[in-house]
Amino acid sequence: MRLLKYLFLFVFLSTFTACGLYSFTGVTDTPETFQVNFFQNNAPLIEPGLDIQFTNALQDLIQNQTSSSLVTSGGDVIFEGEITEYRISPTTATANNTAAQNRLTIGVNVRYTDTKDDEKSFEQRFSFFFDYEGSQLLTGGQRDTAWEAIFERITQDIFQKAFADW
Repeated sequence: MRLLKYLFLFVFLSTFTACGLYSFTGVTDTPETFQVNFFQNNAPLIEPGLDIQFTNALQDLIQNQTSSSLVTSGGDVIFEGEITEYRISPTTATANNTAAQNRLTIGVNVRYTDTKDDEKSFEQRFSFFFDYEGSQLLTGGQRDTAWEAIFERITQDIFQKAFADW
């Protein structure tokens, strides 16, 4: 049994060293510095704090998944944009014409500038949603949970578009 364990460990480690350096995020080359400008909330429905929470979520993700340094100006790559959608809509109804389930959708327009290679620059809209029970209000912990789930998906999509060669 012990021999089998060591054999498995050997095969596992040799697989990764044989393939060279690999990142599970798909990122192979990151810039030295990055800049995330404040994402203004321009959605028709304004939710206080959404803008700073999203800006911080994007900064945190990039810092946690790269060795790049966050700067306030002159970054090798620059993320900027605005929140363009914050919408709550019913997704299913009950027999009494009330919402059985609601959906929060957040959309963000992102402009990414690579100052070293303009061909990598882009402008794109990213969005995601969170469904919750129609009988619940989107406040407090429920709102925080929704924002966290949506931000996780949107920031990961932005990160993959900017840094991964997928």
